[in-house]
Amino acid sequence: MNAVRSPMAELLARQVLPATSFVASAGVRGGERDPFVDAVLAEDGLSLGDRRPRTLDDLEDDYFDLIITLSPEAHHTALELTRSLAVDVEYWPMPDPTGVGGTREQIMAAYREVRERLKARIGSRFLAPEAGKPR
Repeated sequence: MNAVRSPMAELLARQVLPATSFVASAGVRGGERDPFVDAVLAEDGLSLGDRRPRTLDDLEDDYFDLIITLSPEAHHTALELTRSLAVDVEYWPMPDPTGVGGTREQIMAAYREVRERLKARIGSRFLAPEAGKPR
């Protein structure tokens, strides 16, 4: 629903990729903004600003070199949409923290785990190991 994992990944990728890289996130279905996402991003001094969840239909550009999916449903949809296109599709399985219950701290821990996993995956995929610079 483009409310948790994908917006986090978009913002984190924008932090490390060159400004000339086009990065956009979208969901299979529409959703509502998640306040826990804002809270865990704020811990790193980051903000989504006034960004709202988007669907694939909301994207203005339909040409991508790479699509990264974070859930099984998104991956299946991306593969269907790109069946006849020359685009790479990668699946990075990420847990869905919205299903975690308990105390606020337990919920925040689940969101932090996703944030940290996304940071690590983005770093290993897009940054040169020796310099910490975009490839």
